[in-house]
Amino acid sequence: MSDGHGPTLRIDKYLWFVRLAPDRSRAQALAERGIIRLNGRRVERAHTPVRVGDLITVPQGDVVRVIRIEKLPMRRGPFIEAQLCYSAITPGDPKAD
Repeated sequence: MSDGHGPTLRIDKYLWFVRLAPDRSRAQALAERGIIRLNGRRVERAHTPVRVGDLITVPQGDVVRVIRIEKLPMRRGPFIEAQLCYSAITPGDPKAD
């Protein structure tokens, strides 16, 4: 987990940049619904900052994904580039292997 130092990025932008949300407005809504957890704490604001090392828990359909932030992206790039920004912790997740 993060030690509270270093660069940050808004959680809604992070979710959109790494393609865990289809667009920025849905990423904002997801963050404000209070169903995402950051390092075990409930997120209720889209501007909540995330850092490298943070753990994000996000529901996606019938699955709850847990990811660790590996790097902060500067843009919404291609899927392959987005995958390099996090590692999956979720058991049974293909990226976790």
